[in-house]
Amino acid sequence: MTVRTRIGVLTSGGDAQGMNAAVRAIVRGAIQAGAEVFAIQEGWQGAVTGGDHIKQMGWNDVSGILNKGGTVIGTARCLEFRDREGRRTAVRNLVTSGIDRLIVIGGDGSLTGTRQLRLEWGELLAELVNSGEVGPELAERHPVLQIAGLAGSIDNDMVGTDMTIGTDSALHRITEAIDAISATAESHQRTFIIEVMGRNCGYLALMSAIAGGADYTFLPESPPRDGWEDRMVDVLGRGRRAGRRDSILVVAEGAADRQGEPITANRIRDILKEKSGEDARITILGHVQRGGKPSAYDRWMATACGVEAVSEVLEASAETEPVLVGVHSDRIGTRPLLASVVATRRIADYIAEGDYEAAISSRGPGFQMMIDIYRAITEARPSVADPAGKRIAIMHAGALAPGMNQLARVAVRSGIDLGYQMLAVRGGMPGLIEGNFDDVSWADVEGMAHTGGADFGTRRYVPSESELYSMARQLEDHRVDALLVMGGYHAYASVDLMERERRRYPAFNIPVAVVPASIDNNLPGWMMAVGADTALNTVVDAIDMLRMSDSASKRAFIVETMGRGCGFLPLVGGLAGGAEKAYLPETGITLAELETDIKALVDAFDSGRNFYLAVVGEGTSEHYTTDVLGKLYEAEGNGRFSVRESVVGHLQQGGTPSPFDRINATRLAWNAIGYLDRQLRACRSEYAAAHAGAEGLFAPLRDVTDDMDWENMRPHTQWWRSLRKPFDILSRRPGQK
Repeated sequence: MTVRTRIGVLTSGGDAQGMNAAVRAIVRGAIQAGAEVFAIQEGWQGAVTGGDHIKQMGWNDVSGILNKGGTVIGTARCLEFRDREGRRTAVRNLVTSGIDRLIVIGGDGSLTGTRQLRLEWGELLAELVNSGEVGPELAERHPVLQIAGLAGSIDNDMVGTDMTIGTDSALHRITEAIDAISATAESHQRTFIIEVMGRNCGYLALMSAIAGGADYTFLPESPPRDGWEDRMVDVLGRGRRAGRRDSILVVAEGAADRQGEPITANRIRDILKEKSGEDARITILGHVQRGGKPSAYDRWMATACGVEAVSEVLEASAETEPVLVGVHSDRIGTRPLLASVVATRRIADYIAEGDYEAAISSRGPGFQMMIDIYRAITEARPSVADPAGKRIAIMHAGALAPGMNQLARVAVRSGIDLGYQMLAVRGGMPGLIEGNFDDVSWADVEGMAHTGGADFGTRRYVPSESELYSMARQLEDHRVDALLVMGGYHAYASVDLMERERRRYPAFNIPVAVVPASIDNNLPGWMMAVGADTALNTVVDAIDMLRMSDSASKRAFIVETMGRGCGFLPLVGGLAGGAEKAYLPETGITLAELETDIKALVDAFDSGRNFYLAVVGEGTSEHYTTDVLGKLYEAEGNGRFSVRESVVGHLQQGGTPSPFDRINATRLAWNAIGYLDRQLRACRSEYAAAHAGAEGLFAPLRDVTDDMDWENMRPHTQWWRSLRKPFDILSRRPGQK
C-alpha cells in the first residue's frame, strides 16, 4: 500500500485573527494535492503531548472557520519544547504519526524553535532509534523535517514579510476604538491616551495614530529626544489653538525614553497634568486588539500564504532550507526562515543598544517614511519657508471611494508643511470648469481622517474639448502652480486629456500628479487604489451576514459586487468570503461553464451542504445576469435548495474607510505633494503629468496609459489575478462532480 505524504499544521504563541483562514487553506490545499494533513492541537504543547493532540483533518473539518477569530486548533506557549528532551519527545510523536512536513503559524519565537527542531531532527531521530522508541524503517522514511513558516502576529514585527497575519485586523480594532473615543473626546474637549500592543514594534501605534488622526504617538524604535515633555505639550496646544477640540495620544506598550525609562500612559497623564493642567483619560485596549473577526485582508492573505506553504513543503528536498511564506507588495513569496528570524530578533538588540536608526531601518524603508509623514501632518505650522507664494490645488475626480477625505487631509497638511498655499477645487472636474476654488488651511481638514465620502466633492465626469478653455482660464485666474487629482478612471482620463492639450493651453503646462482612488481597483501602476480595501471589507461583511441569515435552511446565494469591467472585488471578495464560485468580467460566463457549475452546486447539497455561495461582478455577462444565474440555479435544483440574489450595490462606496485605505491614502498624498514640490523647485520649462508608481515614486502618466484597457476600464496587468489559483484549489473538494 502506498503511504501518502503527511503534513502537520500548528499555531503557536499568541493568537492572531486570520490564523483560521491559514489553517483552512493548508488543510484543503494539502488534501487537493493528495496529501494527508494533521492538526497539532495546542501548538508545540500538542507535539510534545502527542496522542489525541495530533488529529487528522478532513475537508469539512475546516468548514465555517474562515470568519472566526483566534485559532480553532488551539495555541499555547510550551516550556517543555524549549528543552532538548521536549523536542526529542516531539520528534517521536511526529514520526510515529508519519509527519515529516510541518507548517507552523506563529511569531519569531515559535519559528525559531521550529528551525531548531529541523537542525536537531536527524540527531534526535538517531537517539530514538537507539533507544528502541522508533523503528529504523520508520526513521528511514522520515530522515528530514521540511518546514514552512507563516508569520502570525498582530504586531507586524517579523522581518521577511510586509504584513503578518492578524495585523490588519488588529488595526481595525484599534482605529474603531480611536474613532469612538475621538467622538466623546471632541464633545467634552478632552485628551485621551490610548495604549496599544507592541513590546519592541511600534507598527500598531504608528499606523493607528495615522489612521485615527491622533496628535502624538510613542514608539519603541523611535524614543523621543530629551525635552519631549515640553514639545508634546506644545504640539497639543498648537493643535487646540488651530481648532481641534480634542487631543488623542497613542502609546505602544513597549515605548521608553532614551534613558530606557518606560513611557506609560500613566506617566504621560501625569506630565500633562503638571505642565498644562489637562486631566487626561486613559484607555488600555489590551486583548481587544486580538479579538473579533479577521478583516478581508487577513483572510485572503492568510489563505493565499497557506496554499503556497503547502506547495513549499511538498516540493522541498533534503537540501531545501526552511522558508517564511509572506507577502511582498501584495504578492505571495518566500524568504529564508533563519535570516528572517535573526533579523527580527536583532531589532530588540538595536533598541536596547540605543541604535534607533538601525531599528527603524530594519523595519523597512516605509517605516521611516511613515514616521516623517506623521510628524509633518500633526504640526499646525509650516516646517519650511514659504516657497515664493506658490499655490497647489487639489481635487477629486470620478466615482466616490472611501479614503478620499484622508487623501485630501494629508495633501493639504503636507503642502502647508512645505510652505505652499493650498486650494481645494469643489465638485470634481465640473468644479474646475466653473472655478469653484477655496483656500484651505490646516484646520479646515481637521477630523477628515476617519470620515467617508468626499467633502471637497467629486463627479464622474471627463471634460469635453469645448470645456478645456474654461479649465485653463480658471487655472490661470486662480494662479494655480501645480495640481493634484485624486480619483479613478475619470481622473486618469481627464489628466491624460489635459496633458495632450497643454500646447494649445499653456495653463496645463504645470506639474500635475494623479493618484488612484477607486473601489474597483482598476487602475494601473499601483497595487491597491484607495477605497478598494474598504469596499472589499463591505463585500465580505455582507457575505458573513448572509451566512448567518441562512443557518437554518438550505440555500444558495449569488452575491453581485461592483467593479464594472474589473474582477478584483468578486475574486478577492469571494476568496476572503469562502465562495465556491467567482464570475469575473475578464473571463465572462459560458454555457459550458454554467453546466459544470450547476452540477457541482447540486452535488454539494446532495453531499450535505446547507450553503453555497457564488460571487459575480456587475457586467460580467450581458446575458447571464445575476437574475438569470439565480433562475438557472433554482431550476436545476429541483427543490433541493432555494436560491437568493444579493446585490451589495453602493454600500461598497460608503462607510468609514478601513485602516488600510487611510494609511494607503496617507502614503499616496504625501508622495504626490513631495513630487509636486520637487517639480516646482526644479523650475522646468515643460512639465509632464505623473502618476503614482512602484515604491511610492511618480512616473510619467504616458507610461501608465499604455497599460490601460480604456474600453473595458481596467489595466492589462492585474496582480490579483494570481489569486485565482488558490481560489480554485479551495473552492471545490476533490472528487466533486
